[in-house]
This record gives sequence, C-alpha cells and structure tokens, in this order.
Amino acid sequence: MKIAVVGTGYVGLVTGTCFADSGNQVICVDNNLEKVKKLQNSEIPIYEPGLETLFERSVREKRLTFTSDLKHAVDNSEIIFLCLPTPPGADGQADLQFVLQVSNDIGHIIKDYKIVVNKSTVPVGTAELVRNTIAAITDVPFDVVSNPEFLREGVALDDFLKPERVVIGTSSEKAAKKMQMLYEPFVRSGNPIIIVDEKSSEMTKYAANSFLATKITFMNEIANLCEIVGANVDNIRRGIGTDSRIGKRFLFAGIGYGGSCFPKDVQALHYTAGQNGYNFKILESVMAVNNAQKVTIVNKMDKYFDGKLEGKKVALWGLAFKPETDDVREAPALYICDELLNRNVQIVAYDPEATENFKLALGEAKSSRIEFVSEATDALDDADALIISTEWNEFRRPDFDQFHTKMKKPIIFDGRNLYDLERAEEANVTYISVGRPSVNV
Repeated sequence: MKIAVVGTGYVGLVTGTCFADSGNQVICVDNNLEKVKKLQNSEIPIYEPGLETLFERSVREKRLTFTSDLKHAVDNSEIIFLCLPTPPGADGQADLQFVLQVSNDIGHIIKDYKIVVNKSTVPVGTAELVRNTIAAITDVPFDVVSNPEFLREGVALDDFLKPERVVIGTSSEKAAKKMQMLYEPFVRSGNPIIIVDEKSSEMTKYAANSFLATKITFMNEIANLCEIVGANVDNIRRGIGTDSRIGKRFLFAGIGYGGSCFPKDVQALHYTAGQNGYNFKILESVMAVNNAQKVTIVNKMDKYFDGKLEGKKVALWGLAFKPETDDVREAPALYICDELLNRNVQIVAYDPEATENFKLALGEAKSSRIEFVSEATDALDDADALIISTEWNEFRRPDFDQFHTKMKKPIIFDGRNLYDLERAEEANVTYISVGRPSVNV
C-alpha cells in the first residue's frame, strides 16, 4: 500500500519504518527541514534498539522516503497517518493544534478518497473533530480512523511488528477493510485486530496507560508501607504476581513512572473526566503519589545524612526515564537533580544514551552545575553517595569493590531495586532501596 506518515517523532519514525519494512511504500513528512535533511542522509534522530537496521534497509530499497512537502505525500498515498505531538497543557488537556492544522491542510489538498488515521494519542472525540475540519473544506470523500499506538520505548519494534492486539476505530466498513489488510502481516500468529467505534478506540489508549500507571503507583504505595512495617516489597511482588488475575508485569516498585505516555495520558484522561463532570478520584491519587515518589530517594538521602546534604558529592546513574531509550521526558532524574541542586549538592551524572537530551530538558543554567561523565565508574570518584535512577543493564552487575575504592564510603540509594540484598550485605556496602529493608546502615 501507499502510506504517508505525518510527523517523524518517535511514533512516526517507528511506524513509517515498520510499514516500509513489510513492503509498503511510505513517505514520511515533517515541517522541520533540518530533521528531514538528516533523515534523507540516513541520520536517525532517536535511539531505539533495532531501528537502524530496518531503517537503512527500507531506505536502500526505496520503500521509505522523507519530505517536507505535505502535498506530495498526500497525493501519493492511500492512507495518511497523523503521528503528531499532543503535549499536555498546564491543566492536563491535550493540545490538538498540530493535529487540527494538518487536518486543515489535508482538506485543501485531497483530490480523491483517502483514509486519515489518528495514530497520535488523542482525547475522545478527536476523530470527529478531524472529520469536521476536513469536511468543512472539501466534498472529496474520505474516512477518519482512530488507530492508537501501544509502543514501549526500548522494545518498540517488537511491539509494532508483533503486536498483542491492533485497535482500529472506525464507522466505515471500507476503511476497516483497508486497515485490516494493512495490519494482517503483523498478526499472523493469531493476535486480534479489534474493530470498534472511534470514541471507544480513543478511550482504549488512555484507559490502558492509566491502568498501567495505576498498577505501578499501587506498588509504590505498597513499597512505602513496607518500609514502615518492615516487609519486603520483592516478596510481595512475587506473592501477588503469580495470581493470574493480577499478572507479573508492572509490579516493580521504584521512583515513579515517567516518559512521553503515562504522565500525559493520565493527565489527559483526568481532564476529560473533569470536562464531563466526573471526578476521577483514582487518577488524582495516581498523579499525586507519582509526583512525590520521584523524589523519595532524595528524602531518604537527606535523612541518612541528618539533613546535611549541602556540599555533598553525589553520583547519579541513569538520566533516561527508562532503559534502552534516550527519552528523558518526565524522567525521575530531572526531579532528583532539581531537589539536589536546591540543596547545593554537587552532582556527577552518567547515562549511556540520554545525556544530551537531559541537558536540553534540564536547561543550560542547571546543566552547567552538573558534571556529566562518559563512564559510569567515573561518576563514583570521591562521591559521598550514589543514586541509581534508571535500570540500565550495565548497572546490574557492578564491581562492588569499586564502590569501596572510588567512593568516600560505599553508600548506594537505589531507586530501581537492582541489587540483591544479600549480595549488598556481602559486599559490605550501605544499600538503601525502595520498599525493602536497608542493608549495613
């Protein structure tokens, strides 16, 4: 099929590359001329394991091209995917200006039947808004489809190429058949393509992410209580995760969720509820607990040092919101650094992929007060303590002797529970984690 993908951010680039790899002709469009030029030169602006191989093959075989010319893309496509940013406002409302602007542009361009697909995460009723925007401009027939993405950064290619389900929201039988044909190569193992109405499809994405965020937050609350009563959250996770009604995933306690999806989608669903006169009390609690959870590790450090953090040197391992990505949006490390800088703590930070994005997100003024190093062990030199905020694999098997030789004292505040308590005790390091008994304190 001939496909246009409007927007070459994370979702757009993965979507376009995967569709091209399965034999479709894909034109990716972006109004950022510099980004388009880099993509045309095979420079990928994001880090995602495995993407480079598929990208280079599809470009080489001329199934994947890039342009800033929306008209060219629309004229030469059957299906147009909108993969545009929908950032949250201060009140949590998703900003649809980019989606509606491109919809308006499409209305002026189309000359024959097109399927316009909302791939971006958008509030309930957006398909109708897009349909009305285009219909106000043209009498050319078209259909609007909601097709939410369920991509997890770090494993996005597997999620796209082998989806657990594909959700398609449309009231058009013609569009539904086209979309089913497009996705059939990805569900050969029998996973379902679920056809629903547009509003149910839009709500499905928000419901899924909000439920997962709630599950994470519930375990963080359990972890906080464990620390008070002396229980071990790892044992509780195993105890409840084997219950098939609960499942094993998203039960790991830590320092809160971040990224581009969970925070934004929880806020947007909460806003939608409020706009419709419904008080979504669970989501209010989820947001409040998660915001507090991001800095609990600093509070523990402050308590350990008897409120005397000023002038301490702290190593920080991990800046991305999760491993296997360079995405720092709503990363706990941003909040941790803010708290530490407010206490005049000297920070030496390391991340294998996200350093440059982190500097941009934190801002020049704050970033200039942080030392960024190229090796994890370099951050330990003469440090008073180590904070682990991202569970990169390279942090999981450290040489514990280096904590003794490089740091003033081997003191670890682990926000991701990477180490076995017995191993930490044997290594004679002070080890304070989340929801588990502290070691050698």
